[in-house]
Amino acid sequence: MKKMLGEKRRLELLNLLKQQKRPITGTDLAKHANVSRQVIVNDMNLLKARNEPIMATSQGYLYIEEQRTGIFERKIVCMHTGEQTREELYTIVDCGVTIENVIVEHPVYGEITASIRVSNRLEADLFLEKLADTNANFLSTLTGGTHLHVISAPSEELLDRASDRLREKGILVEN
Repeated sequence: MKKMLGEKRRLELLNLLKQQKRPITGTDLAKHANVSRQVIVNDMNLLKARNEPIMATSQGYLYIEEQRTGIFERKIVCMHTGEQTREELYTIVDCGVTIENVIVEHPVYGEITASIRVSNRLEADLFLEKLADTNANFLSTLTGGTHLHVISAPSEELLDRASDRLREKGILVEN
């Protein structure tokens, strides 16, 4: 496969991301463009700097359509141990709710937000496997287990159900 150059490569990668509804890994994009994964990381950063709505998730890069009609979002505060993470993720997705991100307050850097985009148990398992495979820590280890999530669903009722279940399990933090 012929190596693509700069701007042409970025335009092709952007079009590829726009066509997909699921995330595409940096490795797959690198194979497609016949470049290194680091080149893809740089390309994605350049595209984001142009205000292209590209999100890096635990499953890969995703082009986010600006218009999300019929989707309700809520920010929730959770606290639990690392061992309870699978339970937290399953509890939320089993209610038909997507976990968009995780947010922690760092004493030096301020608010740190990382995209998760987990909507079902398989995606939750893949997210946790990737953490384990890379020996990465949960961001909540920076805050003693306290963190926020933005969750989304097609109805407020589903968000309420997920919040109720997390409350029952002692994971949801409230006033």
